[in-house]
Amino acid sequence: MASVKVELSNQQFQALQDLAQKLGIAPEELLRISIGDWLNHPRSDFSQAADYVLHKNAELYERLA
Repeated sequence: MASVKVELSNQQFQALQDLAQKLGIAPEELLRISIGDWLNHPRSDFSQAADYVLHKNAELYERLA
């Protein structure tokens, strides 16, 4: 298994600890679950925004290629 080091502000770390405690799980497990969910179910609003930008700038991208 691979590991990743992530730096959080003190406020972010405290919020993570508080939420994990409310859920009754370790902060690391909360992060693992959240990342897994995000990777398996990407947000459609990001995809829609990316499609919009690519479509809007398609001519510019063709000229730059």
